[in-house]
Amino acid sequence: MLQHSNDTEHIQGVGPLIAQSSDISRTLKQQIFEHVRGAGLCARVDISSSLQISPASVTALVNELIQAGYVHEVTTPPREGEPIRGRPPVSIAIRKDSFFVAGIKTNDKTHTAVIMDFAGNMLGSADIAHNSASRGANDILKEINDVLQMALKESGIKHSQLSAIGMGLPGLIDCAAGKVIWSPMLDQQNIALAALASEVLNCPVYIDNDTNLVTLAELWFGKGRTVSDFAVITIEHGIGMGLVVNHRIYRGAHGVGMELGHTKVQLDGALCRCGQRGCLEAYVADYALVREASTALTLDPSEMGDISLILDRLFEEAKNGHEAATTIFKRAGRYLATGLANVVNLFDPSLVILSGARMQYDFLYEDEVLQEMERQTLDWQRTRPDIEVHTWGDLLWAQGAAALALSELTETLLSATSTNQ
Repeated sequence: MLQHSNDTEHIQGVGPLIAQSSDISRTLKQQIFEHVRGAGLCARVDISSSLQISPASVTALVNELIQAGYVHEVTTPPREGEPIRGRPPVSIAIRKDSFFVAGIKTNDKTHTAVIMDFAGNMLGSADIAHNSASRGANDILKEINDVLQMALKESGIKHSQLSAIGMGLPGLIDCAAGKVIWSPMLDQQNIALAALASEVLNCPVYIDNDTNLVTLAELWFGKGRTVSDFAVITIEHGIGMGLVVNHRIYRGAHGVGMELGHTKVQLDGALCRCGQRGCLEAYVADYALVREASTALTLDPSEMGDISLILDRLFEEAKNGHEAATTIFKRAGRYLATGLANVVNLFDPSLVILSGARMQYDFLYEDEVLQEMERQTLDWQRTRPDIEVHTWGDLLWAQGAAALALSELTETLLSATSTNQ
């Protein structure tokens, strides 16, 4: 179906911008679809040139995608001052109303939900506060359904129109199996949460570690769109890491890799919440800084209330020159430098993104921290990876969950309609 539109400049692409033939597992049809999704709007001739696919093949496969209802033709108005000759040019765009998805991010304080169309446009969002105590999966899913209904109401989309839901939570998550091995949100372990959530929410649900959601958000909407290999480090109550290799999230053989927070930086060191000693998390995460703050600020146990308030006070004291408070952040920064150097030495990413609520504490990533990272990195005449700092909020984490839903939905659709081409 040809859409006559004079508003094509507002059609923007989402998703990773993948180089031609960078992944041989992707069919030509999938390559074309992902190229259109990434560009937002492109002519058949541009698809042929960019992907080095013959014009005849592009025409045939685009027609299949049009017939399936995944893309459509859009008339492209001439540029200002450009003469009109013959029929107006036609481009291809994702048919945004073909499918709708939801993304949900949950943590110890809030649940956040977003609704997106098939082209990755956000249509509505909502968040609700909740009791931070760990509890049963059914209780959490009831709260998640509440925030989902709020987001649907804002978006104007009916629940029955949803084709997939992405959901993220902290802990050890086996994405492929849809299983929560452990999460501080739940009072049970080894729960098949994706299947349970699919039943409760009456829609296919895909789950993942919340750090992977931030990484997906970067891959689909942020700095990672044009980068084939990059790492995301999150610093909040724990230390998380997401890794993209060849434009795809790497999760490990059992889906629980990239636990940077539990790599060791000090043998027989501080006790980590995982039960082991010397983990990076035990020196940099929220609870580690609060543990140190209780001594540095001589806090009475009765004052040990909200973690965020304690950390804000610690940061304020450090900014005002309080020696002990400054030392706490400097020490955490040095350990973080060791963790970053390990990431660079192991994976050689072209980009490292630091994210999470604690990025407001600039002591953790000031110049001397990055210089220490360089000192601990093997020098093989390579360029130091770019370091970006993004203080993503819960809404953007939820967008990463929606990207998970879009990614899984796209794989299902294209594998179901794929040919040998």
